[in-house]
Amino acid sequence: MTIPIVEADKAAESVRPILQDMQQKTGKVLNFFKFMVNKPEIFRTFLEFYKAVWAPGALSPKIKELAYLTVSFHNHCEY
Repeated sequence: MTIPIVEADKAAESVRPILQDMQQKTGKVLNFFKFMVNKPEIFRTFLEFYKAVWAPGALSPKIKELAYLTVSFHNHCEY
């Protein structure tokens, strides 16, 4: 089973502005997000969680990035 990635111009109207904003801010949209827009309601919910994780808090961004890298490595995922 293959789940396609969805480019911003083919995404549902409800998430297209989000993808366009990502493209504008960072110059690209990660395939992970392009994959998630297959289910727009899940994508929007995930983004709220993602923003909360990366918001300023008890851990510095460097420690959060190290945790992300470590989990990716242990799960044999591309980083």
